[in-house]
Amino acid sequence: MIEIPSDLHPDLVPLAFLLGRWTGAGVHDFPGAEKCNFGQEVVFTHDGRPFLAYASRTWVLDAAGEQVRPLEDEVGYWRIDPDRKVDVTTTRDEGVVEIWTGELAAGRPQIDLVTDTVARLPVAAGYSGGKRLYGYVGGDLMWVGEKATPAVPLRPYMSAHLKKAAGPTDPTQAGDRPAEADLPDDGIAFFR
Repeated sequence: MIEIPSDLHPDLVPLAFLLGRWTGAGVHDFPGAEKCNFGQEVVFTHDGRPFLAYASRTWVLDAAGEQVRPLEDEVGYWRIDPDRKVDVTTTRDEGVVEIWTGELAAGRPQIDLVTDTVARLPVAAGYSGGKRLYGYVGGDLMWVGEKATPAVPLRPYMSAHLKKAAGPTDPTQAGDRPAEADLPDDGIAFFR
């Protein structure tokens, strides 16, 4: 069940399904990078203004589902207009800033995004754009990301299956670590 906070800006009601703290696991696989399972915590919050604040942390997991090291952090803001157009700004720890545009699907909580603008620091790895699909499925938040670099055409590289979490936002707590059986087999199985 999707709850709509009474102090949520009216423009954001279509995005209310994103609100809260989500934790889970996913798969990272891209040429030239380490293929691994990762843990993730995503938090969507609001403060009454017409945007959602967004923060994502990921970390490499070993075969037992234990944290090995940080993988990637990202923060940003999500907006939606009356025509269901979604605009997202993100900044990643590796020195990449992105503007994403897309739309909320009609009649279902699914958001398709594509990069409109990419800016990166000279120290950031080559990156030319991406796509993301977010879906609220059976009470869970699932997403798959695609990316392109100057050397690799657009392809899936990261995806996760996240469950709504309660309590503190510290993913190191035992209840938030996925067990080995919860690690995904491949990165896009749940979108098939």
